[in-house]
This record gives sequence, C-alpha cells and structure tokens, in this order.
Amino acid sequence: MSKSTLLKKFLVWRLRNISHRKFILILSVLIGVLGGLSAVLLKNIVHYVQHLLKSEFHTGFVNYQYLIYPLIGILLTVLFVKIFVKDNIGHGISRILYAISKRRSKIKRHNTYSSMIGSTFTVGLGGSVGLEAPIILTGAALGSNIGRWMHLNYKTTTLLIGCGSAAALAGIFKAPITAILFALEVLMLDLTMWSLVPLLISAVTGTTVAYFLMGKQVVFNFSITEPFVVNNIPYYILLGIITGLISVYFIRTTGAIENKFKKIKNPVTKAAIGGILLSTLIFLLPPLYGEGYDTLRNVLSGHPENILHGSIFYSFGNEFWIFAFFMIAIVMLKVVAMALTTGSGGVGGIFAPSLFIGGIAGFIFARMIDKFSFVNISESNFGLVGMAGMIAGVMAAPLTAIFLIAEITGGYSLFIPLMITATIAYLSSMYFEPHSIYAKHLAIRGELITHHKDKAVLSLLELKKVIEKDFITVYPESTLGELVKNISESKRNIFPVINEEGNLLGVVLLDNIRDIIFNPELYKTVKVQNVMTMAPGYVSLNDSMENVMKKFQETGAWNLPVLKEQKYVGFISKSKIFSAYRKLLIDFSDE
Repeated sequence: MSKSTLLKKFLVWRLRNISHRKFILILSVLIGVLGGLSAVLLKNIVHYVQHLLKSEFHTGFVNYQYLIYPLIGILLTVLFVKIFVKDNIGHGISRILYAISKRRSKIKRHNTYSSMIGSTFTVGLGGSVGLEAPIILTGAALGSNIGRWMHLNYKTTTLLIGCGSAAALAGIFKAPITAILFALEVLMLDLTMWSLVPLLISAVTGTTVAYFLMGKQVVFNFSITEPFVVNNIPYYILLGIITGLISVYFIRTTGAIENKFKKIKNPVTKAAIGGILLSTLIFLLPPLYGEGYDTLRNVLSGHPENILHGSIFYSFGNEFWIFAFFMIAIVMLKVVAMALTTGSGGVGGIFAPSLFIGGIAGFIFARMIDKFSFVNISESNFGLVGMAGMIAGVMAAPLTAIFLIAEITGGYSLFIPLMITATIAYLSSMYFEPHSIYAKHLAIRGELITHHKDKAVLSLLELKKVIEKDFITVYPESTLGELVKNISESKRNIFPVINEEGNLLGVVLLDNIRDIIFNPELYKTVKVQNVMTMAPGYVSLNDSMENVMKKFQETGAWNLPVLKEQKYVGFISKSKIFSAYRKLLIDFSDE
C-alpha cells in the first residue's frame, strides 16, 4: 500500500473520529516535540564542532586559525546550497513572513533540514551569526509541511507555523513565554484566544524536550546578583536611547552591506570575498567568532578581560582606554561581521548578534558611568538590560525582549528597567525605521502581512484570480453599427478598444453612447474612435492588491483595465474583489 493511500485513509479516519480542535492540539504536541528536538540537535552539533576546532586555540597567543575557519565555513555552506538545495535559505524569519504573506503559509520541504545543515557549516566554523533564525525556520517549516500533509486550510497552517516557531525558540532558550510573544510580535500572527492554546502547548512541549535532553543547561543563562536600584532609572532611560540608535545603525548597515554583495553574481566569488573579509575581521577581533555567547558570559560574570584572549590586544588588558576601544570596536563591527557572513552566502540569524551587541553596549555604558561619575552602577545588570534594548530596537519586539531576559535570568527583579529600556529603544528605533529588520524589505515590496485583518486578507488575494476576461474588445476603426452588434451580444456595459498589437487605446461606456445607439443613420458614419474615452486608470498585472485598491480609491472607478506591458489583459472590478475577499475572510476570520 502506497504512502498516499495510507495518508488518505488516515485523513478519512481522522475526520470521522477526531474533531478539528482536538486534532490541532495533537499536532501542536507533535510539532512541539519536533521543534524542541531540532533546537537541541543543532545547538549540540554546533557546540561540539566549535569545541573541537577551538581546542587548538591558545589563550596568550595570536590564533591564525581565525584566518581560515570562517572562510571554509562560508564556502562549504555556499557549495551545499548550490549543489544540493538549489534555493536561497538565508534570512529565515523573513522567509517565514514571506510565506505567510504571499505563499499561503507554504514553506518548502527542504527548509525542514537545509537551514540546520547550512548554519552548522557557517556558525560551527566561526560565522558571526546566530543559530536562532535557522532553528525557527526549521520549526516553522515542520508546522507548514505537516499542515499541508494533513490538508489543513491557510489559517490552521499559519497557526502551525507559529507553533513550530514557538517550539523551536522555546527549545533554544527554555523560555516558553518569550516564544509565544515572539510568534505574536515578530511573526505578527492574528490569533483568537483559542488559537493561543496550541501555541502554548507547542512552546511548553519544546521547552520540556530541551530540559529532558539537556537538563538545566541552556544556550545562555545568567543569575542576577545585584538588585535593581530606583535611582538608576535615568541611566536606563539613556541606555534605551543608545540601544535604539545602535539598532538603527544595525538595520541600515546590514542592509547596505548585503546590497553590495547582491551585485556580485558569482556565488563562489561572493563567498570568497566575504569569507576573507570576515576571517580578517575575526582575526583582529576574536570575540566576533561565532555567536558570541561565551564573550557575553565573560563580560557579565565579571571577567571582561578574558575576551582579549587569543587576540593581538591580549597584553593590553589593564589599559582602560585600549580595552574600551576594543569593546566599542566589537560592538560596531559585530554588525559588519554579521552582514559579511549573511551577505556572502552564510546561513544564520540576527538574534544572537543583537543580544551580543546589546550586552556589550550595556556593559560599556555602565563602565563609563562608573569611570567618569560618582555613581556606581551594576555592569552585569546594564549588560542584561542592554540586550533587551537591542532586541526591542532591531526586531521591533519589546515584549519578546523583556520576557526573554526575564526568563533566561530566572526572575523578574529587573522587570522595571527592562520595560523602560526596551520601550524607549523600540520607540527610538521605530522613529527612524518603521519596520523591524525582518519586515523591512517585505514592507517595501508591499508583501508584509500585519495585525490589521483587512490588509492581511487583502494581501492574500491574487490579482490573476480576480481578473475578468469576458469583455468584448473592439477596434478604433469599427463602426457604430458593428459596436451595436457587439453590445447585443455582450452582458457588459464596457467595451475595451484595442489596436492590432493588443494595446489598450481606450474604452467605450454604454452610458456614454446610449443616446446614439438607436439612431441607424449614424451606424456607418460614426467610428468607435469618435466615441471612446480614456480609462480613468489602469492596473498592472504585477500590482499588489493593496495598490489596486488604492487606484480604485484614487480614480473613483468601479472597473479598471488590467495591462501587461501596455497590452490589454482584462478588467478587474470592485465587486469581484469584494466577493473574493468575503470568501477568503471566512477561512481567515475568528472561529
């Protein structure tokens, strides 16, 4: 018996015996297990690869391996993608948003494993990016493909994408609340109260799997030892502004560097250039190697001098200004290293770099305050709060930022400063960049789904599916008599006028010629070109549905012609759009 036959029998049995809601709850557990396993598997593989490679590194000496490992990692990733995957697997979170917005939540099957393999090569050998985005894309792809195998509708498949993403993120940090908020804030899922239940189940299941396999060990954790001081609130406000501005630098620098690499067409050349530049940068500043969580642990645990190990600055650990310059340099150049990694073909995300930059920036800020004022503030607390500020500013996700730091520190003693800094960083960043780094390019192209349900549903409508082609076309040289014959054969009151090449010249409206169509004396003397008018506007076949609706609003028309390279294709009407909208809304709306 074939697999497809077994699946069909199972689906029939499921419809008879398991209600839709119960079935979704069962799937949310399954996806939670798979998402948690994906997180544990990838994190452990990369950890052991890095441990194996770094065992040859020396603390007090310059390590020339930095000049070769990242380059090899990017080249291996590019070759894997080019030979086996043959598809772009970078920018995992943006890929999820695109799938939700424009592909009816369909994520390609290879994304259930390809991002994990690619990021293992990239990050395992020192690429300056995070593993969170590849893992989240893996979880989302699992949810999407399970939804498709089970023949579930768009709304339910989108929910399963959220479940997979939440399970993966929860498995990484063992932070289920953060995972749920991430699905709501970053993926911008429009969910009902009942839909939160599967999301919660997947997040808790992913966390449980991670605890079962790894115990209390997590990718990054830190215990708060110093209390929150109310008098430090002004400094937390200032830190919020600083991390917000750094977030703007982060978003714009990443975009600028990646755009430069897009101009290089040969993928191997692109990988070689990016890999060489990245390896050189990491050789000069070793803390840029990999995700950077080891550096964060050293800084926040009171051993910041350890980050100089293996660098050309090792002997200057006690020189304040050289050390400060070194720290500021790794904050500013971590963005460059990350963009070089992703731009040249490496696979990874911006989650870990955001935490890295925020933690180092908060530490530097606190140390500068301690150095040049009479106030003594906690370097570790400000480092943790700085991490929240960067997540809020870069991802436009203040709630995710607040609860992530609260959960990985095991308490809410810093909840007030986290709220202050994250909120101000978010507002500061959004003042200059209205969209997160994930959503920016999609928003520019009009491909971003939002919490606004009308826009969300509208973005799912496909222009090609609502074009009407039953309009009778006429030529400008045709006589009124020929036009009247066409009118008698048509159920429409609009007649597009085209030339022999198929270009649209104008339209004839029945209302405009009603007073002459019953005058036979004019049938041979009046030509179509004498009575046609220009259309109030036109729609391009490549226009988004949102742009189509704007054109209807601007022109006040009820019907607009659709053109492809100036050639007439058909008409699109408001009534057709509204009918399709209502049908789609039934699938998309709340239960």
